Amino acid sequence: HGKENVDSRHSRGRGGETTRFHTVNVAQPVRFSRKCPTGWHHYEGTASCYKVYLNGENYWDAVQTCQRVNGSLATFTADQELRFILAQEWDLEEKTFVRKDQRRFWVGYQYVITNRNHSLEGHWEVAYKGSSEVFLPPDPIFGTAMSENENVLCAQLQCFHFPTLRHHGLHSWYAENCYEKSSFLCKRSQTCVDIKDNIVDEGYYFTPKGNDPCLSCTCHNGEPEMCVAALCERPQGCQQYRKDPKECCKFTCLDP
Repeated sequence: HGKENVDSRHSRGRGGETTRFHTVNVAQPVRFSRKCPTGWHHYEGTASCYKVYLNGENYWDAVQTCQRVNGSLATFTADQELRFILAQEWDLEEKTFVRKDQRRFWVGYQYVITNRNHSLEGHWEVAYKGSSEVFLPPDPIFGTAMSENENVLCAQLQCFHFPTLRHHGLHSWYAENCYEKSSFLCKRSQTCVDIKDNIVDEGYYFTPKGNDPCLSCTCHNGEPEMCVAALCERPQGCQQYRKDPKECCKFTCLDP
């Protein structure tokens, strides 16, 4: 993680003068474990970040909340991704809109009703067209708050709070009135997070989380690349000092 290694040596030049030079380790490409902002869960399989919001919004408001954090309501590309979501222990508060052992979240699918005979018939669609690899849920359980006038219902994924149920991947899909209030699950691309926990946009320079505040990298697809390390002179006239862990070349003198 960009350790500072300086080996100061002396050699005798012509005429007896002393030449001082530094041997510096070249910064190597490194991978940092933190790829999502605080509060988000990272899944390597899709290079994505996920977060549950508990503030109880209808489907359309949830869509806008996810968009404001550069994401969307979650859709899933494979069973492995869904199993990752179901296995997470989300930071859930007591405030919830369903039973404590069952959690329902808005996700990025809608059920389009095509027939209202004895049983509702229709099909799932992705609410906002994205990857063609997104899989569609199985037949849903229909919610209780349906209106005769609604032709579109919105998807809720139900997962379970108890660890034994959670790790077995038990879940259900609901087609619910889109104006009901519910918690919701946002998904966004993994991102670069700097040493001060700020989000860094693609292509910009930043200092990654780690042990070296003097490391400067370029953000590329959520990874730090083309890293360059700076070196600092020790503070002059100070015997004991402390380096600031988050500011390059900033020292605090500890001398009396």
